[in-house]
Amino acid sequence: MSTPYVEIDGRAATAAELHSRALVNYGHFTTMQIRAGRVRGLERHLARLDTATFELFQRPLDGDHVRELVRHALDAHGTADASVRIDVFEPAGTDAAARTMTDTSAQTTSGSAVSVMVTVRPPADVPDRPLRLMWVPYLRPIAHIKHAGTFGQIYHGRAAERAGYDDALLTGPSGLVAETTVANIGFFDGSEVVWPKAPILHGITMQLLQARFLAARVACRTEEVWLADVPSFATTFVINSAGVSVVDHLEIDLPVDKEFLRLLTQTYDSVPWDQV
Repeated sequence: MSTPYVEIDGRAATAAELHSRALVNYGHFTTMQIRAGRVRGLERHLARLDTATFELFQRPLDGDHVRELVRHALDAHGTADASVRIDVFEPAGTDAAARTMTDTSAQTTSGSAVSVMVTVRPPADVPDRPLRLMWVPYLRPIAHIKHAGTFGQIYHGRAAERAGYDDALLTGPSGLVAETTVANIGFFDGSEVVWPKAPILHGITMQLLQARFLAARVACRTEEVWLADVPSFATTFVINSAGVSVVDHLEIDLPVDKEFLRLLTQTYDSVPWDQV
């Protein structure tokens, strides 16, 4: 894997800045796939960043500024095709890191500055094959925010891979289905798309697909889904910024409706691209 290129607030990140980021994970982010300088659902990504910045730091985040920072990082790295992660956090010296390590500062986060870190990596795509999932009893804390506290996800995802699976399916009490460690999960019951009702992140790709399904008059509903229900669905699929994948194994083999799979792929492919 090539070394990621990282900028903070429009300039190459220093070792000291990255050291601060390594010590404290109080912040949030979004990840996008950029091709030829374009991305699906740009406004939704920017809205996610703005909303979470206000919740965590009590201030808005200007979307045009974020776009400028992303363009700058892409230009500096000399690429228009990339996997880009945008992190928002408090800068060193005023952030949660200083308060956590010293426990002496009375400064609040209200009105404090935030920094934007843009990380550029090679483009990523979903595997060109069905996925195998292993379920685990775990739910992300504060699941509605795409926050930087990802230890639990990484732990369970790595455990699933060691066991021969592609990823872990996160579940709540009594087997309530939520999401995978890196993607939303959805189901097709033969006539409607079903999204799980659980503590989850409402991912950008999920939002985009929901809108396209409704525009195409494909019925969708949200309801509690339990592990025992999964084999009864005609198709199980996962979605994130890298694309869509069908799931054909969740510790037992699962059915796949090829006609719906074509519809799912066509719907995803129909999502327009926005210029960064």
